[in-house]
Amino acid sequence: MRHGKKVNHLGRKTAHRKAMLANMACSLIEHKRINTTVAKAKALKQFVEPLITKSKAENNVSAEKGTHNRRIVFKNLRDKFAVTELFSTVAEKVADRPGGYTRIIKLGNRLGDNADMAMIELVDFNELYNAGKAKTKTTRRSRRGGKSGEEATKVEGKETKTPPVAEDSAKESKKDVETKADDSEE
Repeated sequence: MRHGKKVNHLGRKTAHRKAMLANMACSLIEHKRINTTVAKAKALKQFVEPLITKSKAENNVSAEKGTHNRRIVFKNLRDKFAVTELFSTVAEKVADRPGGYTRIIKLGNRLGDNADMAMIELVDFNELYNAGKAKTKTTRRSRRGGKSGEEATKVEGKETKTPPVAEDSAKESKKDVETKADDSEE
């Protein structure tokens, strides 16, 4: 049983596993999508998403924070070209995304050894998948409250009395109409 074991060792020693994940992450950043096995894709997702979060501009406001985050990312990736690409183009694309930078798509089984294959890609760089969707900013809404005007007067199909403020404003508008009518008659 694997109780409490969060790391998939992928059948490798620690140094080999870290080097493999670093190489896969550099390839993912460079090519924006790679094909691999499902287990490696899941391990890579856990490895690369915190690095992408560190590269975002909001986390690198000051020079000290930016340098510190670059050094942490370089320690994991071990490739300065990948770090440069990550902190420039990738960070710019994922700036408004609050997480979930990668997507795993299962492809079926490999012919040689019948291993489960998957494609892992950076979500914001897939132009075909995102082409049909218009960018709309969604806001979080409360389940209760937040209704205004006429919506507040109708509760589950039943008419209720309008609030006194609305009645006062309706009376004032009637008075204004009457005074305008009187002025026009004279």
